[in-house]
Amino acid sequence: MSGLILTALVILVFIVIYQIARASEYVNLIRGEEETVSKKTNKALAWVLLIIFFLGMWGIYECHKHLAPLYLPESASEQGLQYESMLMWTIIITGIAFFGTQLFLFWFSFKYQAREGRKPLFYSHNNKLELIWTTIPALTLMVLVAIGLKNWNNMTSKAPEDSLKVQVVGKQFNFIIRYPGKDGVFGKTNFRLINDANNVLGLDWNDPAAKDDIIIENGEIHIINERNVQFVINSRDVLHNLSLPHFRMKMDAVPGITTTLWMTPRISTAKMREITGNPDFVYEIPCSEMCGKGHYSMKGTVIVETKAEFEKWLSEQKAYYSMHHEVAAAPKADAPPAGAAPADSAAVAKDTTTVAVK
Repeated sequence: MSGLILTALVILVFIVIYQIARASEYVNLIRGEEETVSKKTNKALAWVLLIIFFLGMWGIYECHKHLAPLYLPESASEQGLQYESMLMWTIIITGIAFFGTQLFLFWFSFKYQAREGRKPLFYSHNNKLELIWTTIPALTLMVLVAIGLKNWNNMTSKAPEDSLKVQVVGKQFNFIIRYPGKDGVFGKTNFRLINDANNVLGLDWNDPAAKDDIIIENGEIHIINERNVQFVINSRDVLHNLSLPHFRMKMDAVPGITTTLWMTPRISTAKMREITGNPDFVYEIPCSEMCGKGHYSMKGTVIVETKAEFEKWLSEQKAYYSMHHEVAAAPKADAPPAGAAPADSAAVAKDTTTVAVK
């Protein structure tokens, strides 16, 4: 509330200043006086512009200096390195254009300040200049867009055959993770079968492939370092987003539509803890799409580990079906068949004795 009041006060101050300036102009017009600016004031304003330019450049440097420790560490995926390269080239190209135009803007404002006897040149049009400053930016943008499309198509294309498949389903307000069982195939699902008590993804139990699927409801993803992983992304209710900032990956989770992306992790969780100097570091998955009042609390984690560590973890997980359905125990070899009448122990003993006598 205090921030809103402060903003309103600042706006009101600017309105008052503007109205005072306008009133001053009207007074001069009524008096028939020509509005002029003294040489001293004009020169002072020209120097002020230069000072503003250098202060702005210094501010950019200081901002970068103080915020650099908060930047994300190096990309934890191979594909993320390509995105970082693309971003760096974009910053370099646009940075040259920005600093160059700002330098000329402030310098020309200083050099060509108003002086007695100086008249501005009316320069209406120049076809050659128009062609140059339209063609060069257009070609530059075409190159940057082409690189971006190449990286995007690579991320969303068909994943390699050996990829580990992981389904991520967003719901208000957590991520549900599913791994295929030993058959390597995801079982069929039907949204009409969804039940938060014992079938959070609506698995169709008539499909044999669904009975060995593993579901993790706490949003924790385990993947193998340096092995391709494909994410199959869905939403159970509203629009969510699977954001993997440390891997430089991001994809919407859309209700009724399956989206995918694949990547190759290159830095394990243990190694990233060494790089960051944070023994408690974990790769986070924030939901990057406003999805309701609990959006702020919706997140998951990614554990990047060795193949042996992953297989050990996976072996400790139970199939979702067996966790929510009783499985009948197999009968013992010497047990009577189900439904058989209990034997008369006395009769059995008598028969045995008779046989022994004979």
